This record gives sequence, C-alpha cells and structure tokens, in this order.
Amino acid sequence: MIPSERRSHWQNVYLGKGEQQVSWTQLDPQPSLGLIEKFAGGRNASIVDIGGGASRLVDALLAHGFTAITVLDLAEAALQSAKARLGADGASVQWIAADVTEWQPSQAFDIWHDRAAFHFLIDAAERMSYLERLRAGVKPGGHAIIATFAPDGPEKCSGLPVQRYDAANLSRTVGNAFELIENLSHRHVTPWGAVQSFQFSVLRRR
Repeated sequence: MIPSERRSHWQNVYLGKGEQQVSWTQLDPQPSLGLIEKFAGGRNASIVDIGGGASRLVDALLAHGFTAITVLDLAEAALQSAKARLGADGASVQWIAADVTEWQPSQAFDIWHDRAAFHFLIDAAERMSYLERLRAGVKPGGHAIIATFAPDGPEKCSGLPVQRYDAANLSRTVGNAFELIENLSHRHVTPWGAVQSFQFSVLRRR
C-alpha cells in the first residue's frame, strides 16, 4: 500500500468510527505506559508515539508527569480527536501528521513507542524505510518499544493484512543496531470483548 492510500484508509477509519468502534481502543494504556516508565529514565525523557492517533497513551503520559511528548500519525483526524479530548492539557505535545515511512525525524528520542503500526508494513521496502527512521530516531542507549500482533494474533486489522512477529523475529527484522532486552505477551480485549494476542518487545539502541 502506497503512503497516500494508507493515509486515506486511516483518515476514513477515524472519520467514520468512534472510539468504541475500533479494536485498538484502551482506556488504560498498558503495558505501554508501564514499559515507558521503566525505561524512560525520568519524566523529562523525550518520547515519540508512532501511530499514536487518538490513543489515550498521551493522556496517561501527561498525567504521569512526562513533559517531552511527540505523537505522530498519518491520519490528521486521529490527531484532531486526541487534541480535542485533551484541550489545553495537550498544548505541550508536539503533534505530527506524517507517514512514518516518509517522516524525517528532527531529533533522536529517548523512547520510540509503537503499538501496532509496524505490523501493517508487509512490504519489505516499507519496512526498510521505517527502520531507517527508527535508527535515526532513537538516541544511543535509548529504547524502542514495539508491539505487534503475536504469531497467534489476528491476520488482519481494520481490513488490512498484517505481519505477525514473535520477539526473536522482530529483533532479527530490526537488525543489529538494536539489542532485544525484554519482551512480554499481552492479551488485548477489544471494546466488544474479542481477545487479541500481542507481543511487546523492548530494544535498546546500541
């Protein structure tokens, strides 16, 4: 899927569906929040949430005192939803409407968080573009927290095919610039009660 098609798809999803109508909704953004708190090294750590969209992770990070948050999503409608929800509380957040495979990071971050964006990149060239941004976008010693559907997770999401990973396969895909230091399994329950199997991997930038 080319970036313009991907952007149109997700823009339409967020324009057409409410928070309780999409599978990825979490009122309590765990285990993402716990992993960020564990590896950030302090409340002034720079954090980028890739594909953050209308996620409530940004709300939780602000509530826990984090001060340098960037949210990137290719769907402007998703970012507008989060901005409207946060109101003045979101004024300190840097909001970026961009496709991560085309984005040029203006800085390297302490934490790169991605819950279920990378697994949509089923084309090798798209994955390579993402990984180029990942290497540029994480400080040496910083961490990437990447969550994907696990091998027993769904084969599709929002009508699109995904690439499922276990921690070892994800680490090999990301490459030697990062070291896998932690992984965990997570069973996500959708707003309508379906259970989806995820894996969360924490990788340290060498």
